Amino acid sequence: MKYQFPEGFWWGSASSAAQMEGASQEGGKGSNVWDYWYTQEPNVFYNGVGPQTVTDFYHRYEEDIKLMKEFGHNSFRTSISWSRLIPEGKGEINQEAVKFYNNVIDQLIANEIEPFMALFHFDMPWEMQKIGGFENRDVVEAYKDYAGACFKLFGDRVKYWFTFNEPIVPVEGGYLNQTHYPRKQDFKAAVQVTYNTMIAQAKAIEEYKKQHQSGKIGVILNLSPVYPRSDNPFDEEAAYIADLFHNRSFLDPSIKGEYPEKLIEIIKRYNLMPDIQPGDKELIRQNTIQILGVNYYSPRRVKAKETLPNPYSPITPEWFYDNYEMPGRKMNPYRGWEIYEKGIYDIMIRIRDEYGDIERYVSENGMGVENEDRFIKDGMVQDDYRIEFVKEHLKWLYRSIQEGCNVKGYHMWTFIDNWSWLNAFKNRYGFISLDLKTLKRTPKKSAYWFKEMTKNNGFEE
Repeated sequence: MKYQFPEGFWWGSASSAAQMEGASQEGGKGSNVWDYWYTQEPNVFYNGVGPQTVTDFYHRYEEDIKLMKEFGHNSFRTSISWSRLIPEGKGEINQEAVKFYNNVIDQLIANEIEPFMALFHFDMPWEMQKIGGFENRDVVEAYKDYAGACFKLFGDRVKYWFTFNEPIVPVEGGYLNQTHYPRKQDFKAAVQVTYNTMIAQAKAIEEYKKQHQSGKIGVILNLSPVYPRSDNPFDEEAAYIADLFHNRSFLDPSIKGEYPEKLIEIIKRYNLMPDIQPGDKELIRQNTIQILGVNYYSPRRVKAKETLPNPYSPITPEWFYDNYEMPGRKMNPYRGWEIYEKGIYDIMIRIRDEYGDIERYVSENGMGVENEDRFIKDGMVQDDYRIEFVKEHLKWLYRSIQEGCNVKGYHMWTFIDNWSWLNAFKNRYGFISLDLKTLKRTPKKSAYWFKEMTKNNGFEE
């Protein structure tokens, strides 16, 4: 069978400023939360590898962008580092950063690669975190000003903007499960940060519209379809609530301009309501996204609670459901994640049917594997497992397009093996292998497969 994708389909990959730029203390850059945390607790990072060098895109962007072109990219998503552009988080703009981002954008365009730019990818400036991060409405205002500066500086060439990448991750990691700074365990703070993030997004979109930009602005959400263990009403209710927390808390206000009533009811019942300011409701309603990026890695399977929550333990979303490990599921053992390719189809159909079929693309999909050196043969990582992973997801994505879904592209995570927060370089995701000692880039087998596939705008099976 031939899987031929629509003309003009976006093929490429994604990364972020903090995970690829390096030069974390160069070029006038201010500290972000990762830079600060590393100075305090380097041992929490895998093998003690912090954010200083990573893939060194800051110095090697020309070489890397040429490689992207060579290996079939017509688009690429990264982020602007808020703390590089505005070192204190608010105030003076760093002209060295302006020059760097102008050069990157111009280089992408010169190589016929459409730049997709995120404004925030987990990297809160330290000066902003010191005053509470997105718990503090002053930081929301600073973010709006930062977004406005980005649009003015780069919006003549960047036509696809994204307010946040996976905004739920800093919420869960920073305020529930302690894998991101500030490592709190406070559901009420998590709700406030979630709410203020959406206010920040709405203010950025309002600013974008005020500037009469000719592009589109959206958000990138990590969406996992939630499947109940069975059709038992208690399992289905558990799945419904998990979906409210993990998908609809950002999906509904971003696209529909309002929060689900049931989510508000739960938040009120447990005295978790955020501080709301006059005009907020209308602000969110008036400033919805124009394009959606969908990050998909694995499904979420849940069942009804088997024991009541400990009333003395802090409340979390898991008070309302238990995770369910379906027997016989396909796994990526390195990440402990289920591989379920049909999930990508289910997400796209749901957005078609429930969210007005908004223009969207797969902004991340990928497979992290440890110790890929095991698979080197003839000087190249033979990552057939990655090729298979991409192919099987693309088959389901193709089917969703055939069934009328408004899907515009597919970006892989990631181009070059990059740094991944506390996991550093433990799992490798790239089409291109990175030698940590020399920073030499070596294409994997999947890079050549992707190049051929994008040349044909599809593949045959």
